[in-house]
Amino acid sequence: MGKEIRDFIEKHYLHFNAASLVDAARGYEKHINEGKKMLISLAGAMSTAELGISLAEMIRQDKVHIISCTGANLEEDMMNLVAHNSYERVPNYRDLTPKDEWALLEKGLNRVTDTCIPEEEAFRRLQGHIFNIWKEAERDGKRYFPHEFMYQLLLSGVLEPYYEIDPANSWMLEAAKKNLPIVVPGWEDSTMGNIFASYCLKGELDPSTMKSGIEYMMWLADYYTENAGTEGIGFFQIGGGIAGDFPICVVPMLYQDMERTDTPFWSYFCQISDSTTSYGSYSGAVPNEKITWGKLDIETPKFIVESDATIVAPLIFNYVLHG
Repeated sequence: MGKEIRDFIEKHYLHFNAASLVDAARGYEKHINEGKKMLISLAGAMSTAELGISLAEMIRQDKVHIISCTGANLEEDMMNLVAHNSYERVPNYRDLTPKDEWALLEKGLNRVTDTCIPEEEAFRRLQGHIFNIWKEAERDGKRYFPHEFMYQLLLSGVLEPYYEIDPANSWMLEAAKKNLPIVVPGWEDSTMGNIFASYCLKGELDPSTMKSGIEYMMWLADYYTENAGTEGIGFFQIGGGIAGDFPICVVPMLYQDMERTDTPFWSYFCQISDSTTSYGSYSGAVPNEKITWGKLDIETPKFIVESDATIVAPLIFNYVLHG
């Protein structure tokens, strides 16, 4: 079936954003076939959109080597894993009144567009288990990154009795098995970040137990230096915001601030976004603007698909997986 979808795309997607999708997919495939590494950044609510169905397979087949994501995407894939049956879809979300929204809140349903995440089954089901892991690290005088704590939780097996989807469709579980490198800038604004902060405010945890965003950037600088070779790493950006802006800045930081002038630029760039080109918008900035910031080279293959990432990303992944 995957090969049939790829053939359909090549036959029908010939112009405009459809053609950009194919160009980007072919560029991704070429990049991987040349033995280069690829970073994928996840903004928005791609985990709640169940991107794990295709992204987990990309991880299994070594088509992605490092991920940058928001704290929300980190945790929401796990929430979907353990609470999927309690999610509620609201197809008429455009018609909801403020009173309707308040009623969802009272039912413990947090809405993401047309999908409501159940607070009790999702957030609270994870909270007790992750607190124990945080507390154990603090007692042992150990510090970890947010995603490393999540990996420990997944690999411990304590969540297995709660699984409500095929675990093969959880990208976080697949990433944990491979110990896939992840950076999670701005983790503090996620639900789990808020919960961790609340324990710190109550004096039950020490903030230093959690490694910081600066430490993520320092780690990424070492990773890029060790893995970019002379040609650079590819950058596949889903959406905009901090998930994309944080990691892409490592190249100009190494080149300009560290004065490592042999640092290669990112060697492939694609962004999927429905943000229109606009004044001052990072999400709406065209790829060429990144040349002026020392992120991309003149010759870097650059693609932008101005469309809904929940539609485009699985198609590109399918194309790459069935070459």
